[in-house]
Amino acid sequence: MTPNEALYEIRSRLTEEQAEKATTEFLFKLSLDAHEFHGGKMMTIPIVDEVDNGWLEVWYTPGVSSVSRAIRDEMQVSMSHTSRGRTVAVVSDSTRVLGDGDCTPPGGMGVMEGKALLMNLLGGLDAVPICLDVNKDMEKLSSTVNAIAPSFGAINLEDISQPECYIALKQLQESCSIPVWHDDAQGTGCVVLAGLLNSLKVVNKNLSDVSIVFFGAGAANSTAARLMIAAGANPDLMTLFDENGALSPERTDFEGEGWEWHRELCRITNKPGFTNVREAVKEADVFIAASKSGPDVVHPMWIKKMADDAIVFACANPVPEIFPSDAHNAGAAIVATGRGDYPNQVNNSLGFPGILKGVLLTGATAITDRMAVTAARAIADYAVQGIIGPGRILPSMTDTGLFPYVAAKVAMAAQAEGVAKFYPSESEVFAAASADMENARKAWAAVTDSGAVKKYPGTRVKELMEETVSLYQ
Repeated sequence: MTPNEALYEIRSRLTEEQAEKATTEFLFKLSLDAHEFHGGKMMTIPIVDEVDNGWLEVWYTPGVSSVSRAIRDEMQVSMSHTSRGRTVAVVSDSTRVLGDGDCTPPGGMGVMEGKALLMNLLGGLDAVPICLDVNKDMEKLSSTVNAIAPSFGAINLEDISQPECYIALKQLQESCSIPVWHDDAQGTGCVVLAGLLNSLKVVNKNLSDVSIVFFGAGAANSTAARLMIAAGANPDLMTLFDENGALSPERTDFEGEGWEWHRELCRITNKPGFTNVREAVKEADVFIAASKSGPDVVHPMWIKKMADDAIVFACANPVPEIFPSDAHNAGAAIVATGRGDYPNQVNNSLGFPGILKGVLLTGATAITDRMAVTAARAIADYAVQGIIGPGRILPSMTDTGLFPYVAAKVAMAAQAEGVAKFYPSESEVFAAASADMENARKAWAAVTDSGAVKKYPGTRVKELMEETVSLYQ
């Protein structure tokens, strides 16, 4: 039995309400068991084709001395003659892991490995998960990342609490010799924007005209708001809420380093002066939640008060703030979550593989908001090449053609922004990205087919499924 078959079985044997809880419980159990079975998700293997005595003298000493000297004389050689040019460091202090908060420094390794797996299979990139014990000291985190930067082509920051995540990103964007990207902020914001663009097409509304309520003002939602404004949304029609209420000029708790953008959001949004979310959602067109793991964090009554053809994104992981069925029953026309076992997965996994690939293929020194908006439009446009509708506003991770498409568009944006070192054509980037991504999947398939990787038993999937169903029957 496969996980998909198990999820189908759960939904067929339980009521809708039972199944929504049981699917989460099953995925938790299966994930824990499968991670122990495999001992994690990643391993390192050589990519050279020969390793006899003659070739060992080429790959190591004395031959490799020529590579060291070449890099010493021209730093860019390190990007083309070693794995550096295709390798990303996935860095976290594990202080805000998914919806679980501070999980201790090694607690983020599962997520960082997952990010590395997706970068490899979807982006044709290599990635190294790195969890740092820095006790929220962003000076220490930044100095550590700067120290390891010569081994990597780009840095992906992940699962760092706020405001520390903003501080680290700003420090590293100013000091690091390679591009630095905060995927929880720019990555999630990019895909949220893509999903919204296509949702608006489905309900025939314009980005500049819709009212948008954000529930949660963390890295994801605050950056999504910024990217939406850059794409044409009207900040006068936006309102953001966090656990302390609406972002407004009266807020005095965003002082100090790291809160610069939140202070700006307090100034330019919430023009009606809403004080609570129940008031703000009345007749709102769009509700975007990225707050805390649900369910029952967002009340169906809020959705009932929204405008016709309401759009609801409940993006908390591992469980959305409101189950999709409850949001639809309350009147939402389009509902999206961060999970792949529901329709309309709004997840940064649709963005970062292609974005980082485009960055590395052009040697870009930064990832700007314009590049992120370009990526969002590329993701949305790629979905439109198929059929979009209430149940399909975005491509899925299995749409492998998405990622070279995004890479090519981002590469062109990097060139237009003046941050690229290389200027390949759009078609050249698409071809190179496609080849790398296909080769990565071929390599993975070869390793698994060879038996070098143990196959997780389908009987165990079935056992865990049966255990879970029995809890809810």
